[in-house]
Amino acid sequence: MRTGHTDGRKRRWRQHKIDRREELVDGTLAAVRARGSSAGMDEIAAEIGVSKTVLYRYFADKNDLVHATMQRFIEITLMPRVYGAISLDADEYQLVRTALGEYVGAVDEDPEVYRFIMGNGSADQSSLAEFEKLFAEVVAAAIISRAADLDLETEGAMLWSYVLVGGIQLATHWWTTDKTMSREEVIDYLSMMAWSAIEGMARAGGSRSKFNAMPHVLPEQAATAETAAESAEGTV
Repeated sequence: MRTGHTDGRKRRWRQHKIDRREELVDGTLAAVRARGSSAGMDEIAAEIGVSKTVLYRYFADKNDLVHATMQRFIEITLMPRVYGAISLDADEYQLVRTALGEYVGAVDEDPEVYRFIMGNGSADQSSLAEFEKLFAEVVAAAIISRAADLDLETEGAMLWSYVLVGGIQLATHWWTTDKTMSREEVIDYLSMMAWSAIEGMARAGGSRSKFNAMPHVLPEQAATAETAAESAEGTV
């Protein structure tokens, strides 16, 4: 029997396929940066220096290649930058702004790759969902860790994280197609929104019951109400 020998060859072949796919995905990233987000399989193959047949040997179709490219971009570019920012030893506001800056920066500095992986149909939604889940879990862990030091309730942490991650992702995606704002302006406005939400949660102690019992008025309304109350007291 040569089972051991045969199994060894199978393992080596599987590893070869994995390694070769990664090489071709890295080549695809370089090809898209050179040829643009609309690059087709022929252009990608030509830029890499292989035939299109080779690509189809390792990827079922273009959607399969885009899916693998998205995973690679998230793994080697996007997530390390975001995770590194969230892991900084800094105050809460600086963590929020730095993480936002890294996410927006990663997208802005690699626009062709971003458009390639985000503009090729619904076949890649699973990779996007995996990234959003991972990103939300990282954000939730950061919220829970900081909240513990402040004695805040954290039952809503995962929900808050998905709201933040989903909103930031959608807003950044819109910005890539409508560059009416500068990168710094985008980071400023996203920081304003995200920080205001986090500050509000902290002010309510993370408690929905405490939040529901609080007055919900805008600052100008609150100031007007306070002035009216003071005037009323003065006339008594």
